[in-house]
Amino acid sequence: MLLSKEDCRAIARHAGLDVLMDELIDRLTRAIDEYDPQRTSVLARDGFHYHNPYHGLLEWMPVMQVGDTATVKVVGYHPANPTVKGLPTILSTISNYDVTTGHLVGLVDGTFLTALRTAAASAVATRVLAKSGSDTVGMIGCGAQAVSQLHALSRVMSIDRVLFHDRDPKVAATFAERASVGGRVSARFDQTATAALVSTSDVLCTTTSVAIGEGPVFEDRDLRAWVHVNAVGSDFSGKFELPRSLLERSLVVPDCREQAQREGECQQLPPDRIDTDLVALIQQRERFVGSRDKSSVFDSTGWAYEDHVVMQLFLDHAREMGVGTAIEIESHTDDPHDPYDFIVSGAKSEVGSRESEVRS
Repeated sequence: MLLSKEDCRAIARHAGLDVLMDELIDRLTRAIDEYDPQRTSVLARDGFHYHNPYHGLLEWMPVMQVGDTATVKVVGYHPANPTVKGLPTILSTISNYDVTTGHLVGLVDGTFLTALRTAAASAVATRVLAKSGSDTVGMIGCGAQAVSQLHALSRVMSIDRVLFHDRDPKVAATFAERASVGGRVSARFDQTATAALVSTSDVLCTTTSVAIGEGPVFEDRDLRAWVHVNAVGSDFSGKFELPRSLLERSLVVPDCREQAQREGECQQLPPDRIDTDLVALIQQRERFVGSRDKSSVFDSTGWAYEDHVVMQLFLDHAREMGVGTAIEIESHTDDPHDPYDFIVSGAKSEVGSRESEVRS
């Protein structure tokens, strides 16, 4: 089953973006609640990091449901894309395989799905860790991820005010319109300096493309004692968005501990200072009720399990709606011992078809 961007668009329009996001947040919460490493194997992502012709990376993110399916996302991160190529910073595809045969079951556009699942993960963490009554959200970085992040947060909290900042004035100038199209987020939007933003926000999201060695993106001054931060932009060794002092006094929750220690905010901390992870946060959420009155950080580096969950959601909708294209990519025929058989049998079929046409 191939789901193109047109198929994903049809699914989103049919279900509605709010419903789709609600379904994904609920599915992801349930999947994490039921997560068992004996039944689900999630590997830390790996790939290529390069500087020619532009700074970027290409990575693969695998997860396997033992005895069932394996999902692999290949994702590219290229910060120059929007200005140089007119493309999103993040481009990806997600594939799904039957582990009993190795057969490719599904191939889906991963660019839209990555934005959704990353935002849904932040919403899952925020629902547990944000102080009750939080209504002011601060956004540092106003690119594509910021739109879906704010949308997801609006599904789990009542937002009255959105404070935002981006170092690119053109990107900042369009953020309110992009984030509120269709009434998705009904709130007051105010562009402001980072110092005022971080001192006023109950929930803070950092979704920047800050370069290696140029972080943090704000100073640790006058933050609210209960601030919850979703740190989304760190994805390289040496790249981080948050001041270390904030991490040192906060409850820090990585999505994937091993990955976050290598390329997330957690690379700034010793291993014994990382308090928990997303699985423990959800499976033992009662333990963390008292944390809502203290500062907390969700270190979101992008967990492959999230890709598996969002792909299954879209495949379910595709089957229900009858969208998508069934295609045969792998060469397999009646004789599994002959790799050339599909060529010979295909030629025979063509000859037979032509002879039938002549006789008719």
